[in-house]
Formats: sequence, structure tokens, C-alpha cells
Amino acid sequence: MAVCKQSVLLWGHMAFIFRAPPGPQCRNLKEWLQEQFCDKPLEQDDMRLHNAAYVGDLDTLRNLLQEDGFRRRINEKSVWCCGCLPCTPLRIAATAGHAACVAYLIAQGAEVDLVDVKGQTALYVAVVNGHLDCVRILLEAGADPNGSRHHRSTPLYHAARVGRLDILQELIRFNADVDMDHQLGPRLLLSARTLNTLVVCPLYISAAYHHLHCFRLLLQAGAQPDFNYTGPVCHEALTRGLASCLLDAVLRHGCEVAFIHLLLDHGANPALVPWDDSDLEAPNRRKVDPEALSVFLEGKRNPRRLTHLCRIRIRRTMGKNRLNHISSLPLPEPIKIFLLHQN
Repeated sequence: MAVCKQSVLLWGHMAFIFRAPPGPQCRNLKEWLQEQFCDKPLEQDDMRLHNAAYVGDLDTLRNLLQEDGFRRRINEKSVWCCGCLPCTPLRIAATAGHAACVAYLIAQGAEVDLVDVKGQTALYVAVVNGHLDCVRILLEAGADPNGSRHHRSTPLYHAARVGRLDILQELIRFNADVDMDHQLGPRLLLSARTLNTLVVCPLYISAAYHHLHCFRLLLQAGAQPDFNYTGPVCHEALTRGLASCLLDAVLRHGCEVAFIHLLLDHGANPALVPWDDSDLEAPNRRKVDPEALSVFLEGKRNPRRLTHLCRIRIRRTMGKNRLNHISSLPLPEPIKIFLLHQN
């Protein structure tokens, strides 16, 4: 079986990074990681602080942090007894879900946004491991809800991918960017957007995994219904089965009709998708939900109602960072409910 050149180069690079050091007496991986990435050599390290964070031993943490030597080490990255990745005590406690330890370490001066060697913050690993209590504690302590630019994912993106609505709500409450896609780097303004770029959009990934509740929440929070679309439809990409925008992607993934209704209600432009009734029979359209396609085609043929156009304009004028102020506007309650898409 042929192996692509990029894969060979990637594995070669990883093998170079993690190969044992040269010499007749090769050390194990833990010792090498400790030497390369940690703040102290292994032979000089007392791991009690990190190990207590791993097992959730709050009493030991309290006793150790009464000593000046351990207080100075509260943000130290070390390889503890149960892992090889150099981590701070806070990162370890957040991974294991020990909320009381997380809160105590922060109160004692642990820095909430330090990253590990993979660019992951304590908040990110708490989200990945589904620890809602730790997520709340970290956010209330000022952790960046968008994680770190040194990592190729964000807390909100991961929550949208796995369908954790409760965690998604907390991240949005603390102003996480619902359109965050910083992993792509600089992009040309006039280039056509294909599925390769939609993948990093939280709204797209929630649809790809059919998490309707997360999809709805992201749109209510101001996620762009035409995310990443800044140029003409890429017809070459369409012939390869790639998506040009979110509406196109939702149809291709066979999402139920509710996804289409939500996108159209929030202002997605159906003109960006050059589909018609005959497209349902095309080989690369077999996953399409017939009811969803019917609603899309109807939305493409008929203009939106004036009330919906007004809502779209008002929300876009306010911007996603100010939508949470709608509930405090001096307006009748039914209008506020309509603007918030809660009707």
C-alpha cells in the first residue's frame, strides 16, 4: 500500500523527537522528557506536589504548600509518577478532574493559562476530559476561554465536537469566540472556502456529528451561518464532493431538516449553494435528507419575511459580542425572545 510523502516525513519527524538519546546506556523516555522539557533534572526532583495533584490529595497539597520550597514550585513542569508529559500540578489536577485541588492551587498562585509541551492549557484538558466543575473554576479564575494559540484546537471546538452542551454554555458565558479558527493561520480574503477550512469551525463540527443542541446554541450566540465564505463558489471543489459553505456542508452530511431551518433563520445565504432538485440523484449527494433539501430549495426560491430580515440585520449590527445585552434592552419581552431566537 502506498504511503504519502507527507506521512513519511511526519513519522520521521516524530521518531526523531521521541527517539532514545544516543549512547551505550540509553535512558527511558520519561528521563529524557524530564531533561528536555522540565524545570529540574529528575535526580533533583521531589514529585510529591505533582503526585498529590494527580490523586486529588488535598490535605497533602495544603501541607506541602506551607513550605517555601514547594510554594516556589507551584508552576513547575515535571514528569510525575503516573505520566510522561511534563505538566504543572494545576494541569495534572484539571486532567484528573479534582475540582477542589484545582481551586486550591489557583488560590495559592497557580497560573491558569500556562501551556504544556503540546500547547494545551489546564482549561483545555478539563474540557477534553469532561470535567465541568473544573471548567467553571478555571473560567471564574480568568482562564482564557479560547485556550492557547499554540494548540490546534480550542476548548469550545472540542465541546462542540463531542456534544457537551453544558460545557459549551459555560465557555460561551465567559465569551469564548464561537467562530474561532486560528489554527489555519493567514488566509487570502478572496479565496473560495472549501470543506478543508470549514472543518475548524465549531458550527461545522457540531453539524458533522449531528449535535443539534450545540449547533442551535452556537448560532444563538452569534456564530456566522455563512462561516468562511468570502468569495465565489469553488466549482472545482464541488465536483470533488467538497462543501463551499455551511449550508452546503449540512446538506452533504445528511443533517435533519432542523439544521437547515436554523441556518436560514439566522441568515445563511442559500444562493451560495448551486443545488437544484436533480442534485438529490447525484452520486455524492446520497446522504442528503430529502426533507432538508426540500426546505433548502424552498428557501432559495422564496424571499425571507420582513420580520426575519429585521432580526438578522439587528443581530449583525450588534455583533456576536453584544448579543447577550438583548435581554436588557427596553423592548417588549416577545420582541427580545424573537431577537434571541428563543421563540
